[in-house]
Order: sequence, then C-alpha cells, then structure tokens
Amino acid sequence: MKTKHTHSNASADGIPRNRCLSCGTSENMRRRKYCSIECRQQLRYHLTLRTGLLRALNTRYATFYFTQAVIILDVLPYGSAELFSYIFPRSDSGKPVDDFCTLSNILGNAWWAERNRTNKRYLATRFILEKAQAKNADSVPIKPMEVKEPVKLKKSLMFLKLKKSDLNSPGLERKIKSAYRKQAKRHHPDLGGDAAGFRKLHDAYEQMLRWSENPVFIRRRGFPDKWFYDGSTVRWVQPAPMSKKSS
Repeated sequence: MKTKHTHSNASADGIPRNRCLSCGTSENMRRRKYCSIECRQQLRYHLTLRTGLLRALNTRYATFYFTQAVIILDVLPYGSAELFSYIFPRSDSGKPVDDFCTLSNILGNAWWAERNRTNKRYLATRFILEKAQAKNADSVPIKPMEVKEPVKLKKSLMFLKLKKSDLNSPGLERKIKSAYRKQAKRHHPDLGGDAAGFRKLHDAYEQMLRWSENPVFIRRRGFPDKWFYDGSTVRWVQPAPMSKKSS
C-alpha cells in the first residue's frame, strides 16, 4: 500500500487539466471538469458512503485525488501534526471510484478486525494510521482554500457577455449598462431580434444592476483538483474553481 508517490508536470496532481476529475477520461472533455453529471455524482456517492472510515480515523480534513498510476487519500486527524497518506495502485481496467472503494474496504475491514481483537477503538485507529505514509502536515496542502463566489449570476453574465473578473471592476455599473446597450442592438425585436431572448437579456441586466448595488457572495472551501472532506460537516466537496485569491 505504501507506493512511492510521484507527480508529473501535467498538473498539481498528475492529471492533465482536461481529464475528468471523477473518472480520469480525456475523451471529449474540452474545458469541462467532468465528463458527465452522472460520473461526478457516482464518485461523490461512494465517497459519502464510506465516510465511516474517516470518522473512525477522527478525521478533521481529507482529500482524495488520483494520477494515472495511483489513487491518494490524505487524512489529517483532529489534533494531529502529521498528515497520513494512503497511496494505492490503480487497477488496469477500473475507474478511480472503483479503486477508492477497494482501498476503503481494505482499510475498513482491517479497522474492524483490530477493533474486535483489542476491543479498543483507539487501538484500531492507531493500527490503520500506521499503515499510511506519515509526513508533517505543514508540508502538504491539506487545509482548504476559501474563495468568495457571486450568487447566481452565471446566466446573467452569459447574456450580457461579461466575465466574472468584471465584477471586481470599480466601474461595474457603467460596464453593465454598456454591455446591455451592445447586446440590445442585437436582440431587440425592432432590430430583428427575438422577443423572448430580449426579455431574458433585460432580466439579466436588471439582476446585474441590483447585484452591483448590493453584492452578495457565498464562501466556497476546497481545492481546484482534489475532492475535499470536512470533518466538521461530515461531507465531501467536489473540486472547485479557485481562480480568485483566498480570503
């Protein structure tokens, strides 16, 4: 299980940016992060199904990711200064989710066997942690980054042909009005446009103006190329865009 952990130059975790973050395929990916919603949901389902192992290990934070050769589960227990890495070879034909299930089952069965032998949960936990590669937690990025994302503006930005980076502009209101005038020339019914499309454009314009007067953000925690587990919420978070500076 203690396989040498190496990275390629393709990305931070050895997977080219155009590979699915759930199954690893590069077919028809273009700039997408996942090959399909179903593929992403399948991995999230199996990660969630096996959170019992992470609770048994008293996990504060964990990350799951993979290269073409191995899958990696990094675990940071509460109160620990050490990070524990479980590195498991990829099967020839299986998906990362299948390999994760195999690894999780091996560790879970070993934990229960030791628990039944000693009748001590903490001894079973220590037994499983000893099977990992331990390293100083400060040397590995396991604590999640946090960014602020604007609330429900994706469609409005798309209609107005604006970018997320425009939201940080000091002249945002002026930029919104300019973008609206430009798109209105293309979509106004009197100029050959579609009435339904123009209504959507106008709704987007009004939403953007309201947002510019009272910006509302949600905070997102996680990593751009790893699935992230938070022990305080007992849930996995999918890899999330982290293009902005953390706050």
